[in-house]
Amino acid sequence: MKVLPQLIKGKSHTDDRGVLQFNNDFNASGVKRIYSIQNRDTEFVRGWQGHKIEQRWFSAVQGSFKIFLIAIDDWVTPSTDLEQYHYVLDAQSMDILHVPAGYVSSIQALEESSKLLLLSDYLLGEIADEYRYDINYFKK
Repeated sequence: MKVLPQLIKGKSHTDDRGVLQFNNDFNASGVKRIYSIQNRDTEFVRGWQGHKIEQRWFSAVQGSFKIFLIAIDDWVTPSTDLEQYHYVLDAQSMDILHVPAGYVSSIQALEESSKLLLLSDYLLGEIADEYRYDINYFKK
């Protein structure tokens, strides 16, 4: 059974001291590694890259991103017409997108200087589990 991506909604509170953004529904107990990416500009699309075993969580910490996810059916020669899931992450919302194992992603910044925080349940080099496909491999 395929596990679907999940958008874990963030919240905020504003009072006379300022704004507090939070995501109390995100359980970070499985996270082993954290990093961020910034695309060179808003035209560049980083993808398709993913993991058969590793799961990840994405959150925009600056600006916003358009993210597409695809559940891979065959890691050697995936079908080119697989269903694509579409998400927009914005730094103003503190939403966290859970990307289960078995998915590849494409990531495009929607604003200049956008920064995406990524969390992983495996350390770098702990497993050999990185798969990449040409950006034009899958049909839109």
